[in-house]
Amino acid sequence: MNLPNSLAMLRIAIAPLMLWFLVDRNNPLFDGWHLSWFDYIAGLLFVIASITDFFDGYIARQWEQMTKLGAILDPLADKMLMLAGFLGLMVIDRADVWAVFLILTREFFITGLRVVAISEGKNIAASMWGKSKTVIQMIAIGFLIMNWPFATALLWIAVAITLYSGYEYIKEYFN
Repeated sequence: MNLPNSLAMLRIAIAPLMLWFLVDRNNPLFDGWHLSWFDYIAGLLFVIASITDFFDGYIARQWEQMTKLGAILDPLADKMLMLAGFLGLMVIDRADVWAVFLILTREFFITGLRVVAISEGKNIAASMWGKSKTVIQMIAIGFLIMNWPFATALLWIAVAITLYSGYEYIKEYFN
């Protein structure tokens, strides 16, 4: 287990914990807590997990520690974090169900397309649009968790970029 894989495992562990703080606000463990503390803790967990997303890839490339396990753990951790964020925000009524549906549908479809491409010997690398959509989604989730102004607008911008990046992957697959 190298450092990049450990960071991905940390992200995998943080995702359900963050979800817990988003959706389990009536748990007797938290009697007496102000509602804002749930947002602060979920937001902090999300920021920590997002930072590990950057560093696990950066370290793996710089230190030449890319592994088959990392190739599985990193996208799994990314999807778990986004899924926890979007579902949690939907449960507490901060994320529009249609926005979440569109984003998750694109994620599942493109993941499937990439699996098919690999089985055909094609490699569909992450594009600049794909990387941009991850950053915009992360910013939108952070704003939504903290219930900041413009959060909903950022979510819909994330939807647009997410769908466009999906189109780019489809176009690349058929070329």
